Amino acid sequence: MDNVIDCLAKRGLVDSLSSEDLRKMASTPMKAYVGFDPTADSLHIGHLLGIVVLAWLQKYGHTPVVVLGGATGRIGDPSGKSKERPLLDVVTIESNIASIRKQFEKILDFSSPSNAPIIVNNDSWFKDFSFIDFLRDVGKHFRLGPMLAKDSVRTRLESEEGMSFTEFSYQLLQSYDFYHLYSTYGVNLQMGGSDQWGNITAGIDLVRKLKGEAVYGLTFPLLTKNDGKKFGKSEEGAIWLSEERCSVYQFYQYLVRIADADVIKMMRMLTFMDLDEIQEIEQSMQESSYVPNTAQKRLAEEITTFVHGKAGLEKALKVTEGAGPGSNASLSVEVLEEIAKDMPHVTLSKEQVIGKKMVEVAVVSGLLPSKGEAVRLIQNGGAYLNNVKVEDVHLVIASSHLIGDRYLLIASGKKKKLLITVQ
Repeated sequence: MDNVIDCLAKRGLVDSLSSEDLRKMASTPMKAYVGFDPTADSLHIGHLLGIVVLAWLQKYGHTPVVVLGGATGRIGDPSGKSKERPLLDVVTIESNIASIRKQFEKILDFSSPSNAPIIVNNDSWFKDFSFIDFLRDVGKHFRLGPMLAKDSVRTRLESEEGMSFTEFSYQLLQSYDFYHLYSTYGVNLQMGGSDQWGNITAGIDLVRKLKGEAVYGLTFPLLTKNDGKKFGKSEEGAIWLSEERCSVYQFYQYLVRIADADVIKMMRMLTFMDLDEIQEIEQSMQESSYVPNTAQKRLAEEITTFVHGKAGLEKALKVTEGAGPGSNASLSVEVLEEIAKDMPHVTLSKEQVIGKKMVEVAVVSGLLPSKGEAVRLIQNGGAYLNNVKVEDVHLVIASSHLIGDRYLLIASGKKKKLLITVQ
C-alpha cells in the first residue's frame, strides 16, 4: 500500500511539502488538519479538495482534524483575496459553524473506532486570550520582514485598497492554531490550498520556536478549470454543498457539464476512483466509439455520492430523467412533486399563466430575461414545455398543458430548467 503522501502526489493533490521527512512521518499514524472559516452557512465545491485530502488521510489510517474558524472567521483571511472581506457578527458565525459541522458529519466517516475525525472551533482557545497576552506570548516571535514578504501580504499592500492591521494579524492567529493543536492534540501536519503556504510555514516556525520540535505542512493546488477560472463557480454563483443552497439535482448537473478538458483532472483530484480506471476512461475518450458525456456522468455520480450519499445520487438521477427536455420519462404528478423539491421552481397564479403566451410565461417565471430572447429561443429550437419542443412562437398556455392541474416544466436548452407551480 502506498504512503498517503505518495498517493496524494500521484493524484495531483500535492503542490508543496515543507520537508521530504513528511513522507517518512506518514508511515505511522499522524493527525493532520485543514482549517475552514465559516464565512457562509455552507461550504462550496471549492472546499471539496480539502475535504477529499482529509478523507484520503483517514483511509490511510491517519486522523483528520477539521478546524472551524470561529475566531479567525471574525478577522478574514487575506490569502487569495483582492479586497477585505466584510466582517460577520458573532451570532452569524456561530450559526454558520453549526451548519458546516453537520456537513462534515455527513461527509466524513465518524464510525471509525481508531481514527474518527476531530472537529474543533478555534474560538474555544482564543476567546479567553487577552490582546496583551497574545502580543506578549505570540506576537514577539514574529518578525515584520518575513511577514511583509509573504505573497498574500505583498500583493495586497501593492493594491489600491491596501491591507488593514486586522487582516495582517491573520497569520499570527493561524500560526497559533497550529501550535495549540500540536500541543493539545498532537497534530503534526497542517494542510491547505497553495495560497495558504505563507500561513502554514509561519505556523511551523512558531511551533519550532515555542516547542523546539518539528511539524509539517502540505499544500494542494487550487482547483481551477482548464481556462484558469475557479472550479465551483457557475452563472448562478457558487456550487454549495448544502442541499438548502444548491439542490442535489443542480449539484449533479454542474458536474455533468464539466468540460472534457477538465473531467479527468477532476476525477483524479476529487474522487477515490482507482487511477488505472481513470486512465482507461481517459483513453476511451479518444476513441470514436466513446459516447459523449460518459466520463462526466461517472464523475458526477462519484462526487454526488461522496457529498450527498447514495440516496442523494438516486434523487439527482430521478430528477434528471424526469426533467430532461425531449425525455421519454413520463411527467406524472409524482415525478414532478419530486422535482419540485430538488430543482429551481417558482409559484405563479393562474392569471399569470393560463391564456398567456409561452414567451410571456418564460419571462414572468424568470427563465429568460426578455420576450425577444424567448422568441429567439423558440425559433432556434431550444424551448421546451413539459419536455416537448416548442416550435410556435405564438403558443398560448392552456389549462390542458398543466400536469396534475398545477405543474408546468419549461426549459431553455438542455441545461436550464424551471418548474412552475400554478395556483
